[in-house]
Amino acid sequence: MRARLEAAAPERGFPALLYEFLLFGFKQGWACLFGGLMLALLLATHLWWPADAPVARYDFLTVAALLIQIAMLAFRLETLEEAKVILAFHIVGTVMELFKTAHGSWEYREAGLLRIGDVPLFSGFMYAAVGSYLARVWRIFDFRFTSRAISGRMDTSAGSEIATDNGLPSRWATVALAVAIYVNFFAHHWLPDIRLGLFALTALLYGRTWVYYRPFRTHRRMPLLLGFLLVALFIWFAENIGTYAHAWSYPHQRHAWTVVPIAKLGAWYLLMIISFVLVERVHGREGPAGPVR
Repeated sequence: MRARLEAAAPERGFPALLYEFLLFGFKQGWACLFGGLMLALLLATHLWWPADAPVARYDFLTVAALLIQIAMLAFRLETLEEAKVILAFHIVGTVMELFKTAHGSWEYREAGLLRIGDVPLFSGFMYAAVGSYLARVWRIFDFRFTSRAISGRMDTSAGSEIATDNGLPSRWATVALAVAIYVNFFAHHWLPDIRLGLFALTALLYGRTWVYYRPFRTHRRMPLLLGFLLVALFIWFAENIGTYAHAWSYPHQRHAWTVVPIAKLGAWYLLMIISFVLVERVHGREGPAGPVR
């Protein structure tokens, strides 16, 4: 379906721009297939799960998430290398869940057999959904990176290319940043929270980086930091849906559901850096190729 949509030839001008915008939305939805299916399951089971069901809701969610992951590999919606990175993100998330629930940051109220301590195993798949999205969107939109905004076109018939650099910080610096972010998620319970310093370091490392993405036939561009923020914002929206569905709850939601504080957006922003560094190990680093705008 995506190939047929990309093969279309809309008229120039506004119809072409509208078509590209709609195709952009379709491809974004396709990229977050794992996360979208998980959210749908959270809502559906919250609304219609029988109180006397022989299987706990949390256990059903765990099995369903595992089947979704297997299906995505079987239908080649993810590569094996991408799945390895997603598994790593699953483990990273589960370890953090164990720590955070033990310290009362949030809780899982329902019973179930498929769990480690107080953490049901489906929770790790929520982190894996973030990794899955980033791995798929990187490939679907043909991400390229540069340290400056460039414009121009590539003459594919002549094989010429736009001379540019990959625009990403050195790998040792990004890995060190990701480790510092992950450690701070734990350490701030005893030591000063260095979150503001991590935001500043993120801006310092990625502030010059532009990401080029191809929604249709032409690469468009945006600052990579803006891309991180937009994805973190949508994760925050998804988290509100998850807590509304009582998949997990924060202390202030114990008696009645309320919106997740916007401050959580910062945590998801930093978590995006960890996901980006992990996925980059699979997709590598390239500069933009082809028409860019």
